[in-house]
Amino acid sequence: MKQFTSLAAVAGLVSLVHGHGFVSSPTPRYPGSAFEAACGQQAYDTETSDVYGNIQGMLQVAESQSDYNAAECNAWLCKGFKYADNNVTYSYTAGETVDFEVTIHAPHTGVANVSVVDTSTNTVIGSPLISWSVYASVSTGVAANNTAFSVTIPDDLGDQCTTGGDCVLQWYWYAESIDQTYESCVDFTVDGSGSSSSSGSTGSTSSASTEATSSTATPSSTSSASTSSSATPTETPTPAETSTPAETTTPVVTPTETSAAAETTTPAAVATSAPAETPTASADVIPSTTFATQLRASGSVSSSTGVATSVSIPTNASAEEKLNWVESVFKYLVGNN
Repeated sequence: MKQFTSLAAVAGLVSLVHGHGFVSSPTPRYPGSAFEAACGQQAYDTETSDVYGNIQGMLQVAESQSDYNAAECNAWLCKGFKYADNNVTYSYTAGETVDFEVTIHAPHTGVANVSVVDTSTNTVIGSPLISWSVYASVSTGVAANNTAFSVTIPDDLGDQCTTGGDCVLQWYWYAESIDQTYESCVDFTVDGSGSSSSSGSTGSTSSASTEATSSTATPSSTSSASTSSSATPTETPTPAETSTPAETTTPVVTPTETSAAAETTTPAAVATSAPAETPTASADVIPSTTFATQLRASGSVSSSTGVATSVSIPTNASAEEKLNWVESVFKYLVGNN
């Protein structure tokens, strides 16, 4: 009875751990019927109840289910969220500034970037548009430029992103200390000639736009202001069963300010060659590939459970990280009894 009470207490604590990060603007992909068909009912229920959660947590639930299809789910691209479930595709021009807003519910020190990703291969095109060697720090808290920042659309994409669904702006955050990955994807198109183009889908385009001035964080003491013009979203038909919230087809870009926090952000220069490693101003180099590649190369985590094969007590960790450690020990004990 005593053991049952202890286990129940641990389970209760684990249930208090909520998801931690997701892009709020521009409108990203959300889970819908296509996601449910590929990743299964349990994954769909998990994401529709809390879209801010990490990929590892979602897979821990989904992988044991009979309706989970790993290849079709493709969880390491946009968290498995599908273009077919999306009803907003933005039309940008080369050199255009795009303002981002990210909601972070709890900090976990890690690295992050925003990149143009080829969805057919799940690879970064060129270099990340902006990157952080320290992101959502537990010791200093979430800096202002972790949640409000701008990126510039590259001018060397050619014809790679002329069709809706071919490319995304992917926000990627990996908290290595607790092995948690967060992703959000914004669908967009760029005309090969450098002028605005409509989405590859059959939605209507709103002509209204709003211009605002924003500051982009830089790794040096010199800051450069750039003028941001809001993108014109193109609506695409939403599947009948989708749970995607109704979106506004004319997102208004608001001014953002650059934080002077300790974190260093590195807006990358436009790449003119094949995909390359992430350039940063410090010795901490951020990989330009998505976390899927890192995970496949890592042998430190069990693929079936997501629990580390060796256990060390995180005495200096935050309360949130200790909770995650308790959860992993609990699952290990249950799985071996």
